Amino acid sequence: MRLNKYIAECGVASRRGADKLITEGKVKVNNKTVTTLGTEINEYNDTVMVDERKIALVRRDIYIVLNKPKGCVTTVKDDKGRKTVMDYISVKDKRLFPIGRLDYDTEGLVILTNDGDLAYKLTHPSNEIPKTYVAKVEGTLAEADIAKLRNGVPLDGVMTHRSKVKILGEEEGITRVEITIYEGKNRQVRRMFEYIGANVIFLKRTKIGDLKLGGLGRGMSRYLTDKEIDILKRL
Repeated sequence: MRLNKYIAECGVASRRGADKLITEGKVKVNNKTVTTLGTEINEYNDTVMVDERKIALVRRDIYIVLNKPKGCVTTVKDDKGRKTVMDYISVKDKRLFPIGRLDYDTEGLVILTNDGDLAYKLTHPSNEIPKTYVAKVEGTLAEADIAKLRNGVPLDGVMTHRSKVKILGEEEGITRVEITIYEGKNRQVRRMFEYIGANVIFLKRTKIGDLKLGGLGRGMSRYLTDKEIDILKRL
């Protein structure tokens, strides 16, 4: 966030007034005086002072997207000492929590936020928010098996909802499949493939609703844009 916008959102002055405070040398970022207009700060981790007084946002929801790698759990803490998704983000002093879960061996898109209303909206079964995955499975999938995935399979005695399934390609005995589900049962995608006898060797979530993981590197995170936040809230 630009420094003048941050000062304005803290209620200290207008953006134009904030620019004046900056050029007059009355603003410090992390104990260093800043006089350059257009300075960017990390509004969650940087300390900003105006006239030697620390300022802070009154209340700001945080929205982060993480490309979760394999080998970590989608929780804030783990009693077994394993890495968690919190180890891959820079914000440490906020009450963030992941929305939904990916199992230990699954990678891909995870949203972390302190917005409880959005978390409820994205995870409540009645909202049927689509979640898209790319899976690599051993062997070739028969049309009959693809039809089963699309129409629903029994898990825990209950049929899963209909899903979208698209074969992306096959090479050296490995089939790449894109599957979109509308529920969030424990290990649902893996268990759906297990039901039809297909062994999943790789699984990655690429979309939640219309929010795409895109080119974000494995283990990397970033803040959502205002447009992306609006997309999620309109789901």
